[in-house]
Amino acid sequence: MSTAFQPPQALGHIELQIGGMTCASCAMRIEKKLNKLDGVQASVNYATEKAQVTTPVDLDPQTLVAEVEKAGYTATLPTPPAPDQGDGKGEPPADAELAGLRHRLIVSAVLTVPVVLLAMVPAWQFTYWQWLSLTLAAPVVVWGAWPFHRAAWANLRHGAATMDTLISVGTLAAFAWSVYALFLGTAGTPGMIHPFELTVRSGDGSANIYLEVAAGVTTFVLAGRYFEKRSKRQAGAALRALLDLGAKEVAVLRDGPAGRPIETRIGVDQLRVGDEFVVRPGEKIATDGVIVAGRSAVDASMLTGESVPVEVGDGDTVVGATVNVGGRLLVRATRIGADTQLAQMARLVEAAQSGKADVQRLADRVAGVFVPVVIGIAVATLGGWVGAGFGWEAAFTAAVAVLIIACPCALGLATPTALLVGTGRGAQLGILIKGPEVLESTRRVDTVVLDKTGTVTTGVMTVHDVTSAAGVDAEQLLRVAGAAESGSEHPIGRAIAAAAGDRAGLLPSVRDFANVEGRGVTATVADAGHDLEVLVGRPSLMADRGLEVDADLEVARVAGEQAGRTVVLVAWDGIVRGLVTVGDAVKDTSAEAVAQLKRLGLTPVLLTGDNATVAHQVAAEVGIERVIAEVLPQDKVAVIAGLQRDGKVVAMVGDGVNDAAALAQADLGLAMGTGADVAIEAADLTLVRGDLRAAVDAIRLARRTLTTIKGNLFWAFAYNVAAIPLAALGLLNPMIAGAAMAFSSVFVVSNSLRLRTFQPTSRTTH
Repeated sequence: MSTAFQPPQALGHIELQIGGMTCASCAMRIEKKLNKLDGVQASVNYATEKAQVTTPVDLDPQTLVAEVEKAGYTATLPTPPAPDQGDGKGEPPADAELAGLRHRLIVSAVLTVPVVLLAMVPAWQFTYWQWLSLTLAAPVVVWGAWPFHRAAWANLRHGAATMDTLISVGTLAAFAWSVYALFLGTAGTPGMIHPFELTVRSGDGSANIYLEVAAGVTTFVLAGRYFEKRSKRQAGAALRALLDLGAKEVAVLRDGPAGRPIETRIGVDQLRVGDEFVVRPGEKIATDGVIVAGRSAVDASMLTGESVPVEVGDGDTVVGATVNVGGRLLVRATRIGADTQLAQMARLVEAAQSGKADVQRLADRVAGVFVPVVIGIAVATLGGWVGAGFGWEAAFTAAVAVLIIACPCALGLATPTALLVGTGRGAQLGILIKGPEVLESTRRVDTVVLDKTGTVTTGVMTVHDVTSAAGVDAEQLLRVAGAAESGSEHPIGRAIAAAAGDRAGLLPSVRDFANVEGRGVTATVADAGHDLEVLVGRPSLMADRGLEVDADLEVARVAGEQAGRTVVLVAWDGIVRGLVTVGDAVKDTSAEAVAQLKRLGLTPVLLTGDNATVAHQVAAEVGIERVIAEVLPQDKVAVIAGLQRDGKVVAMVGDGVNDAAALAQADLGLAMGTGADVAIEAADLTLVRGDLRAAVDAIRLARRTLTTIKGNLFWAFAYNVAAIPLAALGLLNPMIAGAAMAFSSVFVVSNSLRLRTFQPTSRTTH
């Protein structure tokens, strides 16, 4: 039986802000709930408290919200924070939940300390100390632990169990047992002494109270929850700081009386593409644009991690949120709002922080089944101790210790917190990691393919040498050649004109300029009171005009071309007067970067479409042994694929449109942010500053982030594997178990925060 063709559904993307999650198993429950909807694929991140949901475009987002609420949590469509929120110091706005948690923690701690001290020091146990302990512990167990009880009840109503279930059951059981012992047992007898022990022993259960366990565990867990939440906010601080970098107001030029433009201060959100705005020294550039008038230096360290300001002038592009540290600039806006580089960086960072690596998915699956297993172990522990004849009191204590120590929080926090901090630190250094799966690639990479132009070299033609014939002044030669080339649009001509302008300042006047297609230019240059008929170009242009090159200049020309440079001859008044050698300069930092890549265990390969002579010259200069030259853009993918067939795991660094396909083919693509948008889109890592050492830092940071994730997961797994048997065997007092459980989460988050200390290998100092 045939079925009608079903066209693929159009999909959309929705982000939900999730509230009420307390551990990784909560995230797993919400994820499963959303994924049961037709056509929906959801990923819930406990650390960022967000759900990334792919849905059919015709699905009402409120359906997703309702589904999350059915599971006992809250969901909202997030709105961007108001720009004037915060305290001006890079801190997030006051968080009501965090403040409430802090208040609950302080009150609980003040009430708990006397309870614990009385239980631990028998000498301080006065006649009616147990009743004072009950009075102090009751508010802690009821009010202090109320968030745990409420969440446990909500989960129970939905047939689920989470960390809150463990904490609620454990503390209420300890408290209920104590009330029973005080009112119906012998624990309420005046003068009762209760020794403190770290382990469990058999005895008369009705003579023992566990108020210090109920109150102490509550306080320890509250403390762990508070520091965990605060640390998570700190982990995301880099992204919030990135979003807050932009200017808030801008002085835009508007038509005034008599058609004269006047400055008007408006909010940045009112700026439009094409508007011209003024940036004074010390001010932030409001948005991406092109300089219309003025020269200055721009500090882009907050976006690129590059500490040296960059000189800019007419026609140069500038990026929003960078700081003008020199003269007055007039800038025309080219991109605004969500299209700016700052906004694109923020989106890349947030997407990376919200994703999940494969190791995190494993941890989520474990956390999802962990709580029911733990409850089963606690019940088995209770039955085992009773069956072995140790009595209900000892059995109960061991079971409570199992419930309390077995917290899956550390598992849930291990990966996302490291991702939060690692990607945030990367953003501060101008390194944008596209997603968590990229981290695995950096560990396996053994070969790094480097595009030459714009990656190893500057990608800009510059004058390397000026050689004049006997009796000709080299300064005059460059000045005349630069004047003749000043009307040219060719990169070589622009390089000669720029070098002449830098050395001579104002160039001589020119008339009768003509371009000889593919071979050079001719012009009449007025120099030192004389009109010179100037030719600048290839040897073939000189030959066509019947001009000969003397032997010394010919030797210099051949040497220049053998070095991989382009040689341009300069003649006037019928005589070849000298030559100018032009080439694409190797970046000052490329040799250092290649050496660092080798120290990381990577084999560098230079890949270029240039001729082999030029490629080998550049490779020798920076220390690369293997060169693949004269490759057409469409063949770069085949080169990468060939290396992969040879068993290599390949990283590719490039910046041009012709690199995009190769970047996508590589196991790890790194795009220079100074390059084309299509290359950046195809890459896994984007390097905002055009310095090859940033590629080294990117690989180092990604590897260190992955190492931190694995260390966190090892700690979380090892902790539970070791702690649960100890608790079941009665070797842990429940209060000590509560402290250890809280410490495990705080340890994992604190370990992730160490990534904030990551430093680049070096900084540009020129």
